[in-house]
Amino acid sequence: MSLQYLIIGNGAAGVSAAEAIRAADPAGRITIVTAEPYNMYSRPGLAYVLTGAIPPEQTIARSDDWYDSRDIQLKIGRVVRLHAATQHVVLEDGTNLSYDKLLIASGARATAPPYPGADLNGVVYLDTMDGTKEILKLARKWGRAVVIGGGITALEMCEGLAARGMEVHYFLRRERLWDRVFNESEGELLAEKMKHHGIIIHHNTEISTINGNWRGRVRSVTLQDGSEFKCSLLGVAIGVRPQLDFLIGSALKTDRGILVNEHMQTNVPNIFAAGDVAQVYDRWSGSHQLDVLWPSAVAEGRIAGRNMVGAMKAYEKGTPFNVCLLFGLHVTAIGQVHPEWQSEEPVQHLSRGSSEVWFTFPRQYRSAWSRKGDASLRLVADQGRLVGALLIGERSFADVLRGLISEEVDIRPVQPYFEADRDMLMAKLTELWQKHERHKSWP
Repeated sequence: MSLQYLIIGNGAAGVSAAEAIRAADPAGRITIVTAEPYNMYSRPGLAYVLTGAIPPEQTIARSDDWYDSRDIQLKIGRVVRLHAATQHVVLEDGTNLSYDKLLIASGARATAPPYPGADLNGVVYLDTMDGTKEILKLARKWGRAVVIGGGITALEMCEGLAARGMEVHYFLRRERLWDRVFNESEGELLAEKMKHHGIIIHHNTEISTINGNWRGRVRSVTLQDGSEFKCSLLGVAIGVRPQLDFLIGSALKTDRGILVNEHMQTNVPNIFAAGDVAQVYDRWSGSHQLDVLWPSAVAEGRIAGRNMVGAMKAYEKGTPFNVCLLFGLHVTAIGQVHPEWQSEEPVQHLSRGSSEVWFTFPRQYRSAWSRKGDASLRLVADQGRLVGALLIGERSFADVLRGLISEEVDIRPVQPYFEADRDMLMAKLTELWQKHERHKSWP
């Protein structure tokens, strides 16, 4: 008798798992349940929709024919309860869906701001297709927008709203731009580009209340110093949280996300988890970490899908890696990139496109940094190994650095060049990587 595979979530992890299941089990019944009335789409692509670079439909990553040709049923509905003992889930409309194997790939969703007025029309999030369409509907040329949040999405929202002709004000709670990733000089480099795009940055500025008009639309925000700042749109990007509400009362072990083993299995038989909702063991930090990264979701979903069919393949969390385009500059983050040696302030919410590993600290710390025009490079080393790299406006060395970090190549022979100029350092690191690659290919 064919197995019933149920996947909660139609994003990168869920679809990747469905592909893996179908490849290994042509007869199995696969159902993907999603709360969004769309085929799988690229969440990273939403930023390009906002700038006007692409239309919304161009983010659709899987066609109707893709689902039909693989006999994958796509069901629209929100899961509100899991009953693991009887192996079924309940949807918001009361529908019951049973399973033999379940994958939870429900993802993460934008966190609402903790201020009165957060439910007003005009408080927007660049997080879903519908949320992006709402921004496009409300963004008015010559209107004034405020953006809050400290990560990639906040910066993308600033750029997109400015491209739509709005007067954009970016409120930073602290002094430095994205200070959990950028050092002071890196933050200044991005800030210069933002100002060139017409964005006005307000440092050490925090909202206390969001104010609405008689129609329930945003008209202003009140700051913590008591002053009022008029705006018609408030873009919120203060982080995302794994969607776990439907697991309340279940036996699944959770922390910040759903805890899984190396096979992407939860503590409950026949239930797996992958993607933004899964907390996976990370060899770099020696603990379970969350990623909100597209490549990680794809890899985790693929392994989970194969194991749901019985393969029992181990997933080894790779080096967190992300590239984004901000204000004309490519920003690449690899591994442990926190700009400080240590910090006592915990990360409250991950921003989309980031990893908790970025904010962990090496046991020992040695770094090199250089800037040349609109390009900068920062390396982080720990006990003779490269563990992190941040590149801005420079992509040519990304593959070399990613390889050195991922394969834990001994860089002690070139560490004396950390004090040399960037070109000399990168030449030596490239030479080291090429030597390592040659040794790997020897019989």
